[in-house]
Amino acid sequence: MEISRPELRHGRRGAMLTVVIFSLALASRAQAQGPQFNIDQPPGSAHGNSTLGPALGNAGFVEEGSPVSPRPFSGRAGPQGSHAPLAGVSAPTTPMMRQQTATLFRTSSVQPTPVPSYGEGLDVPVGSLEVGPPDGLTIDQAIDVCVKQNIDLYAQRLEISMAEADILTANLRVNPIFYADNQLAPYGHYSFRRPGGPGQYDVNINYPLDVTRKRRFRTIVAQRAKRVAEAQMIDAVRNQVDTLYTYYVDNVAARLTLKFSQVYSQGLRRLLKLNEDLKGAGFITPPDVLAIKAQLEQAELAIKEAEGGLETSQQNLALVLNLPLTEAPKIEVRDFIRDVRPLPMSREALLDRAYEARPDLLAVRMAVDRAHADEQLGKANGYPDVYLLWQPYTYQNNSYLGVQSPTSWTVGVTATVPVFNRNQGNIRRAKINVFQSELQRESTKRHVNDDVFDAVREFDLSLQNVLRTEQVVLPAAKEVRDAAFRRWQRGATSALDYLEAQRTFNDAVKSYRDGLVRHRRAMLDLNTAIGERVLP
Repeated sequence: MEISRPELRHGRRGAMLTVVIFSLALASRAQAQGPQFNIDQPPGSAHGNSTLGPALGNAGFVEEGSPVSPRPFSGRAGPQGSHAPLAGVSAPTTPMMRQQTATLFRTSSVQPTPVPSYGEGLDVPVGSLEVGPPDGLTIDQAIDVCVKQNIDLYAQRLEISMAEADILTANLRVNPIFYADNQLAPYGHYSFRRPGGPGQYDVNINYPLDVTRKRRFRTIVAQRAKRVAEAQMIDAVRNQVDTLYTYYVDNVAARLTLKFSQVYSQGLRRLLKLNEDLKGAGFITPPDVLAIKAQLEQAELAIKEAEGGLETSQQNLALVLNLPLTEAPKIEVRDFIRDVRPLPMSREALLDRAYEARPDLLAVRMAVDRAHADEQLGKANGYPDVYLLWQPYTYQNNSYLGVQSPTSWTVGVTATVPVFNRNQGNIRRAKINVFQSELQRESTKRHVNDDVFDAVREFDLSLQNVLRTEQVVLPAAKEVRDAAFRRWQRGATSALDYLEAQRTFNDAVKSYRDGLVRHRRAMLDLNTAIGERVLP
């Protein structure tokens, strides 16, 4: 059948008109999608409504010239940074930067953030990272409670009381010896035929004379032992506070994880509802909705795991603070997780400060002094006491002779002749102990040196990681996520494509949060390495 040219042209116009009408219909339906989503900015934009408050990662970022402008970053490092304060757990010498301005990250009313492969769904970090309620337990308050109430520290304090008892024992004098006797008592009686005696009755006292001053050296040894016990007690506080630091930061990290996971889960619920509406309108397929549902289920599991981690950290805090386990769920900590201040002094100055403040090094130094005192005591013990004999009364019975019975007195000295035993073995052992203690002092000094250098290195690395992530990684990941969001909003891609971009951004956010927690640990560990509070 042939078609005339006018009819052919008419058919082509009709087909073109049909394509135009269909395209306009798709465009109108795609535009109708915008009001349904009610999204003007992608999650993380500066204009979205945030459920978490000010942006995470902007704490301390202020306008140039502001009086609270942060100092340039320097360095700081790792575990074993702020254990126990040697000088009575003193407060930090530098003020905590608590004024935080300028928002870097905000969450919008829709937060479709997928669960990363590691199982934690963290959304955009927001706010000044002031974790916990305003009246929550601060790190200074936690340290105060730990030092006063911890059972292990209470038991350790008894070592000092026992050392004081040892001083009392060492300072006691040797008791004198009382002696009384009856000599020459006959079996029967004496007579001219069987003379003997006369019978004698004695009362005497032996008083030891410490001619080598053993009592004085015993007391010195006991006094120095007490000083060692005091230094060991302070080191026990340092180690116990370091344990507290670990549990405290674990609790802060658990709260951050739970908070971000809940926000991310809420965003997934809203996204799921919107995509179910799109599925009903025929814009997406059921498998796309099922994929979001699967991610939501994973998000709920992540929340459960975060709640379990929070509960564990609360129990650990209750243990170290000697609180009833029934009170553990009520523990609310308060901490400023982000602090990018530099080191308060150079590494060499920190090392010098650690040499003066570290209680374990102080204890070893005092142990050397005690070893020298033990050597002096060993030499003094090489010569036993000299006993002074005082016999004030001696009675001789001459009644059987029919004459008067006389009385008399006696004085004498008893001394050991140090020919074979002059305590040579113990003296040699004491000398070896002096040398051993000096070696231990040098070894401990090297360990202190390594602890400080490692702590400073970790501080530097963690601080650079935080700043680099803030300045480079997060902005780049945010731009990629925002571009994917705009493509999704125009209908150019599916929600799953946007979720994949959000996954990448979420990984960057999680890495940033982990970096903040790592740096907070590094700050506290530096305190432990130094032996006193140099950072908050």
